Amino acid sequence: QVQLVESGGALVQPGESLRLSCEATGSVAFISAMAWYRQAPGKQREMVAAITSASRTSYADSVKGRFTISRDNADNAKKMLYLQMNSLKPEDTAVYYCSATTGIEYWGQGTQVTVSS
Repeated sequence: QVQLVESGGALVQPGESLRLSCEATGSVAFISAMAWYRQAPGKQREMVAAITSASRTSYADSVKGRFTISRDNADNAKKMLYLQMNSLKPEDTAVYYCSATTGIEYWGQGTQVTVSS
């Protein structure tokens, strides 16, 4: 079992930056890939960025060049996943979810990001 808790969501203005964090606890030694997803009202959940255990990253076209995913594997008891979001746009407004895969996919409860003037 893996438990995921996201934090860092907020209301920001267009052009501002925000960093999301996700703390993974439990059977973290078995985690391979981790990712950030988001879901806007009335839309399907979409992958924003993903990172493998070898730190290979991938991004949705809509966030390339603006968002950066990273992970911290230094602690054997927990793993941290981050999403640095720069030059935020109103269309980035969504609930952002952290996911972790051990062969089974786990999800956090989500954190709200609202980009509005």
